[in-house]
Amino acid sequence: MEMNDLVIISVDDHITEPPDMFDKHLSKEHLATAPKFGVDENGKNFWTYQGMFMPSVGLNAVVGRPLEEYGMEPNSLEEMRQGVYNVDARVGDMNVNGIAASLNFGTVVGFDGGRFHKAPDKALALIHLRAYNDWHIDEWCGAHPGRFIPCGILPTWDMDATVAELKRIAAKGCTAVSLNENPTTQGLPSIHNAYWEPLWKAVADLDITICLHIGAGNPAPHASAETPIEAWITTMPMSCSVGAADWLQLSAFERYPSMKICLSESGIGWIPYFMERADFSHSRHKAWTHSSFQGKKPSDIFKKHFMSCFIDDAFGLDNLKYLNEDLIAYECDYPHSDTLWPEVPEFLWKTLKGLTDVQIDKITHLNAMNYFNFDLFKHNKREDLTVAALRAQAAAAGVDTTPKSAGGESPLAAGEEPRRITSGDLMKMFAHHAEKAKAAG
Repeated sequence: MEMNDLVIISVDDHITEPPDMFDKHLSKEHLATAPKFGVDENGKNFWTYQGMFMPSVGLNAVVGRPLEEYGMEPNSLEEMRQGVYNVDARVGDMNVNGIAASLNFGTVVGFDGGRFHKAPDKALALIHLRAYNDWHIDEWCGAHPGRFIPCGILPTWDMDATVAELKRIAAKGCTAVSLNENPTTQGLPSIHNAYWEPLWKAVADLDITICLHIGAGNPAPHASAETPIEAWITTMPMSCSVGAADWLQLSAFERYPSMKICLSESGIGWIPYFMERADFSHSRHKAWTHSSFQGKKPSDIFKKHFMSCFIDDAFGLDNLKYLNEDLIAYECDYPHSDTLWPEVPEFLWKTLKGLTDVQIDKITHLNAMNYFNFDLFKHNKREDLTVAALRAQAAAAGVDTTPKSAGGESPLAAGEEPRRITSGDLMKMFAHHAEKAKAAG
């Protein structure tokens, strides 16, 4: 196999929602109370909803910008690549990057739909959440059949409504949902509470994969305001371990052995030790903690129920023998700052060296197809979805990958000498712009 023969599915990408997201999916009455797109005095974008103000975040959509312009300052759609918010342009950017299909998480609504959970009027929030799912499944994913894996969000503040919405979107072909890894942060019972039993049963019955995206419930903490920001960025994938350890203890796996969890944007290099530690802890403490793990080792449960994904993880792939190679997938993370667009095939090919063709096919697309019940080749021929074929389509369409400068705003004070940027610098910048957006709203 050669690099150009790869067929790549990304199980973690993102959308910066367009201003007209709800227009085709709500009545005039309900559109009037839906999340609203706005522009502040400096041309930066924000959304408002039920008293909440959500400025855009720079690192969420820096794809295609020069590396020196990365930052947390809010931006506008005009400063982004069109593929960030326009589905036709997104497919062009996928083609030039050799990505055959993509699973996308929302931004303004939250990876897990958390924005609707914070809304005080839950009756309206339910209406608008359902409209988001309709837009995501029918309009975004439906615009290019076979190129996107739909991922819905659920109104988990109401379990009856949650099960009803799960059944509704499953009937529309949605095979994945995004949940908060730690619902106690939303004022809901923990995942170990009987409150969640109807959802566990429903996802098992419908064969739906639960996605747990880093940062939704257990965000990576900033060590201090003076800590260089790269320390925080470094820990992001590993912050997933807190939620992973919690979910690994889920007793529902005993009752629903087909349950499927995907740790989205998790990385894989840390997982062999995570499983080793879980096994050691269980062996030393099960006598008094009464955790059974069905008479198996925690690592056995992890390897059965949890998919992990990676962006650039040579160490993880070097240790593939310690993982379940059937539950490892690739992620591009477009348009976030970690994305390797438009050079994913080049970076990925280097990390895949030493694996067999069978293993490569599993990791690049077959595992994702199986875990998400997604038939990549239903609407498109395999030979049209290779890196070479997709890049040929992009070349014919004239997709331009030239870095686009948007200026960018330094978190340093005017005239200040260059120094290491800290967590405090970026948090102050973001808070400042949030206040301006609130005033503009």
